[in-house]
Amino acid sequence: PSDPLPQPSRRINFKSALQDIQVPDSFLHGISMFKVGSNGRLEPVTFKLSKDRFIISILPRKIERVGGSSLMRPSILSRKRSGTSQTSMGSIGGDSIDGSSVLDAGVLSLLSDTDVDIGSIDRIQSGQMTLKFEMARKKERRQSIAQRNSMGIPMLDEKRSFSLIFRGAETLDLMVDQGGDREEVLYILHSIIGQYESAKLKVGNEVLLLRYIWNDVDRDDSNTINEKEMGELLNRINFHVKEKSTGAMYQKFVKTLGLTKAQRKQGLSFDQCVTLLHKTKRDMATWQVKPVTQLFYDIFGQFMTKNKIRKKGEDNKTMESVMQIFAKLHQLELADVSNHITEQNYISLEQFEAYLLSRDNDIFNPRREQVCKSSEMTKPLSEYWINSSHNTYLTGDQLTSKSSVEMYTKALYRGCRCLELDVWDGARDEFGNPMPVVYHGRTLTSKIMFEDIIKSFDVFLMLNPKTYPIILSLENHCSIPFQQAMATQMKSILGRHLYVPDESSLRGSLPSPAQLRGKVVLKGRRPPTGAIDDYDTDDDAADDDLTEMQSVRTEKTSVTGNTKKSQTSVKIAPELAKLTLFHGTKFKSWGESGQALTHHMHSFSESRVRSFCKHNQSQSWIQYNQTHISRTFPSGNRTNSSNYSPILAWATGCQMVALNLQTPDEMVRMNYGRFRENGEQGYVQKPSTLMMKGVTEPRTTHIEVKILSGSCIPKPKGVSDGECINPYVSISLFDCSDGREVTSTQVTNTVFNNGFSPIWKFEDSFHFDVKNACVAVMQFTVMDKNSTPTKTDEFIASASIPIACMRQGIRSVQLSDAHNTRSGAFDFASLLVLVKFQHCQAEI
Repeated sequence: PSDPLPQPSRRINFKSALQDIQVPDSFLHGISMFKVGSNGRLEPVTFKLSKDRFIISILPRKIERVGGSSLMRPSILSRKRSGTSQTSMGSIGGDSIDGSSVLDAGVLSLLSDTDVDIGSIDRIQSGQMTLKFEMARKKERRQSIAQRNSMGIPMLDEKRSFSLIFRGAETLDLMVDQGGDREEVLYILHSIIGQYESAKLKVGNEVLLLRYIWNDVDRDDSNTINEKEMGELLNRINFHVKEKSTGAMYQKFVKTLGLTKAQRKQGLSFDQCVTLLHKTKRDMATWQVKPVTQLFYDIFGQFMTKNKIRKKGEDNKTMESVMQIFAKLHQLELADVSNHITEQNYISLEQFEAYLLSRDNDIFNPRREQVCKSSEMTKPLSEYWINSSHNTYLTGDQLTSKSSVEMYTKALYRGCRCLELDVWDGARDEFGNPMPVVYHGRTLTSKIMFEDIIKSFDVFLMLNPKTYPIILSLENHCSIPFQQAMATQMKSILGRHLYVPDESSLRGSLPSPAQLRGKVVLKGRRPPTGAIDDYDTDDDAADDDLTEMQSVRTEKTSVTGNTKKSQTSVKIAPELAKLTLFHGTKFKSWGESGQALTHHMHSFSESRVRSFCKHNQSQSWIQYNQTHISRTFPSGNRTNSSNYSPILAWATGCQMVALNLQTPDEMVRMNYGRFRENGEQGYVQKPSTLMMKGVTEPRTTHIEVKILSGSCIPKPKGVSDGECINPYVSISLFDCSDGREVTSTQVTNTVFNNGFSPIWKFEDSFHFDVKNACVAVMQFTVMDKNSTPTKTDEFIASASIPIACMRQGIRSVQLSDAHNTRSGAFDFASLLVLVKFQHCQAEI
């Protein structure tokens, strides 16, 4: 044609995607703040954004008095990157004071800075609701104003404070300096994170990975990667190349690019490094036939039949849907390779691979992951599984760990909706008012204020007003005055957020999640007015279990060391009782329990769960749980805060299966998978088989799984240092049959020195017989094989998929870290698997 063909619009380079966001110059030069250290100490720092907006740097700001005067000035800083001793000197907050541009040598600070990548931030939290802030408040109460002024430490101000929660569990706790604008900082950060989340949807995994590690491997800040830095880059992506071969690899690649000697010395640009990663994967001897290339040529063609894409077990997708997928793939920023296709009716091998590994092709059925409509949340609470925690306040073990308000906030943001508080008499304030405290009684765990916990719920509900009900499981050990204080504090702090049931609402069916949206609901004791309640806490429930197992009538005691506590009847303050919906009662028989009002409920330890199922009481329990609530909790012997399997309790219809969420073990990861359904709202409707009258046979199926390959798998805990990993995949099925837990695990071969693009023996098949498809969960876990036989292998990442939510076919498994977060180094980690069901599943 005489006219030139129209060229496709150039996509914005991802590394520059945030530079268009307008930020005040002060953010780039540095804002004075205070950081709360791990010991609760306030440290003067400078908050600074990188020019590309991807990195938040926290630089130490050592304040020195000059010549004995009251004049303060910032110090010179030495910035240390992780894994290198490279330093750069500079001053913060101005070039000089009193005309002097050189500071005394004594002012020099050799402290390293903290860098937080935008891609690793899980959320931003206003206020002071972290463990570090709790420690800072305690420290402040022990210091006088004069002491703090002498050290240059300001008083804590909640309105100037905020926290960055990143990499799953870490916090960066900051307070802007006097006169600073916290709201402006939060607005800028939210804008940057929002732009990042939008931009990364148009980027391939290799680009995301390289951008994430770029600042660490570009040690000289040249914005290029030279030959010396090449080895660090390959180590960071977990692709091992012998040190003596790195130089030859670099020279061969730059020669392929046709770079001049001067350009080779200057180094590779970001785009050229993306191409290098692409070429590294393609040059692997096995890649040409395994597995994506083979899938592309042998399988992809089968999808295109009769103008439709057919996927087993799913609705047919029309060509319109196909073209929408193609259009999305054409917007992806991938490696600049010769076979880049711009024709909208075609996709390249690289684009096909990007689709296979994307969330659009996730093994978890997206329909089950979507938030249910309000109309689907109108059944009684007894018809839902409810994400629940045990001793929520603990940060570690059951005997000596710290208690923290932060644990409640963490649990809420991870979808937990039933949280436990062990409340005890505390001290009295200066006016003589009771101050209830929360801790694990008769242990060395620390105490926190009941009032502070309630405030955290109020803040959460103000930020998340559409939250389905938050249920507080109150283990009440308080005397009447302290119970009255509990009631007063909850009413004054929560206000309209506190659900107060009237007598008429206690008859008939339980309210629904939709009816209680945005409310805090209490579980405790609501005996008839003036009556004495003979059933106390989870400790007493555990004692009941022990009594039943021993078949001996003994006085119920709780022993800690040499101290014995006989169970006594406790009177409940009417002010607290009338706020309570769920009334915990002592179990006697299923017949008697089934006749009780629906707001009466039972708590059982894990041993009772197994006992009921072992003695063929599962069906009676299922029937009871159709109209009433059951809560289960870990054995008191689990002093290390380990967990039991929730499968049996789920299978009997128990709604509140409480786990020690502070322990990121396989049981907690299984719980994350269960409540990924319904958008992690904390409420999942129980399957129809658990709501039918009479005996129902569990649905069964057979699953074949093949682990094909992995992509961008990080080192354990996402660390930057260390050797390349040796990954293998463990596939576990958590199931139950005939009242017993059934767990089967199979393992792939190990791929050595390659987490970037490992390919396992994908001809190997792993077969699983599923006995109860409604509750069974499959867990994919990536482990790092330790090269030293005497050392244990390390956990890297995992994904838990309820069988009822699993899709067949060639699927992507989106991996998460131990805390169930996909951010930072885990944001682009995935597996490619093949799943086949023997029989297509009916809707469960």
